[in-house]
Amino acid sequence: MSKSPRKPRGESDRPRRALPREVVSPEDQSLFRDAVGPLRIIAPVPALPRARPPPPSARMSEADERAVVGELLTHSLDELALEVGDPLRYLKEGVPPRLLRQLGRGAFAVRDEIDLHHMTVPVAREVLARFLDECVRDQRFCVRIVHGKGLKSGSRGPVLKTLVDQVLRRRGDVLAFRSAQSGDGGSGVVVVLLRGRPAR
Repeated sequence: MSKSPRKPRGESDRPRRALPREVVSPEDQSLFRDAVGPLRIIAPVPALPRARPPPPSARMSEADERAVVGELLTHSLDELALEVGDPLRYLKEGVPPRLLRQLGRGAFAVRDEIDLHHMTVPVAREVLARFLDECVRDQRFCVRIVHGKGLKSGSRGPVLKTLVDQVLRRRGDVLAFRSAQSGDGGSGVVVVLLRGRPAR
């Protein structure tokens, strides 16, 4: 017959009695209220709605995309890129060669001029096209375009100069163009001879 385990000495079978709660006398309650003063119930402050953070903006990625677009606009032209100091020279097919010689000697009075310095390629492209359209419309058939020599273009070569060369070659109303004489800007300036549009 198994024996029940012995309880530690001093442990009784009687349930433990809870300690009596300390009763605060009315006098102590009155003293506490006098010391604290009148109570004021503060209404709970409603939680403010949290504003949504702005969506993340990939500024560097957008800048890179704009740069890539500019490079594509620059290098989408299928002609060879120019080097710094290269003169521009073009004569439309079927136009007498003497016209180009006369243009080089300054036989035609320049009627208008535009300066493309400090423009980006997309802006320069748009400004140049608008300028040439207006010149043809207003019958200013000999114009000068300042594109710069591209000395600060680095390994890309003269970017604006290359742009001007290719845009002019692709226009049907350009008869001839060539770089200006050294006293008029040399390889940083091109003189263009335009053809008027036939009357309708």
